[in-house]
Amino acid sequence: MTLRAALSALVPAVVAAIAVPAHGQKLPLGMLDELERGGWELRERGGDASVRNICLDNARRLIQLRHPGVPCRSVVVEDSAVQVTVQYTCHGQGYGRTRIRRETNRLIQIDSQGIVNGLPFSYSGEGRKTGECRSS
Repeated sequence: MTLRAALSALVPAVVAAIAVPAHGQKLPLGMLDELERGGWELRERGGDASVRNICLDNARRLIQLRHPGVPCRSVVVEDSAVQVTVQYTCHGQGYGRTRIRRETNRLIQIDSQGIVNGLPFSYSGEGRKTGECRSS
């Protein structure tokens, strides 16, 4: 067997070993993947106690509530079965640190703070599954 043939046979096995977690290992931020998808109500605590309804197709979006859709670098600070904390930086647009605590797969607590467009923000609220997504 030539060296090229040996490497060709070895590379897919190495890639598969790196890409797939070992049996029994959880995926990073797996708690977020367990939250139910659908319509959610985000109710801010204190102040004006604003309410926001969202269609949650991917709970990882909750990490960047004040930087939605912006590509950011993130660092996982805490990753447990009931709570995650992620710190992220969005080049030229600010940064944030978000903690999400799961009470059930239909009820969460969110605390986030940081800077967006040069101004500080602080968000503390509760997220509750309300049903299916509604079209606007």
